[in-house]
Amino acid sequence: MELVNIEKLLEKYENAETTIAEEKVLKNYFSKGNVAPHLEEYQALFGYFSTSKNERFTKAIQLKTKKANWKWLSVAASIVLLVSVYSGYENIQQRKADKVYAETIGALELLSANLNKGNVAIAQLQRFDDSTNKIFKQPKK
Repeated sequence: MELVNIEKLLEKYENAETTIAEEKVLKNYFSKGNVAPHLEEYQALFGYFSTSKNERFTKAIQLKTKKANWKWLSVAASIVLLVSVYSGYENIQQRKADKVYAETIGALELLSANLNKGNVAIAQLQRFDDSTNKIFKQPKK
């Protein structure tokens, strides 16, 4: 009867359906030397659990101290360098664009001044033409 019960518990154990109390029953059965021959393969499993519970690690653990990770540091430094070069390049381009803009504004102001002089001269010519037309009345056609 006990063997049938153990086989049912083993089937439940393999399906991960056992309770802690049922697992204790299995451990007690397999810790005794009286195990059925067809269940001897489970004896090593349950025997391991009981012996490994008493094992202790006694060696000192050497922890590695972290050294500076030079790879990541060099990657970060190159990114900072690229960003600074790019922003410096943008500043140079902006200064060049501002200089060209100022030169264009100066050229347009010069052109505007010369055109205004021409407008003044044309206005004087128009007054002269009006005056000559009054003096020398031209016959109407």
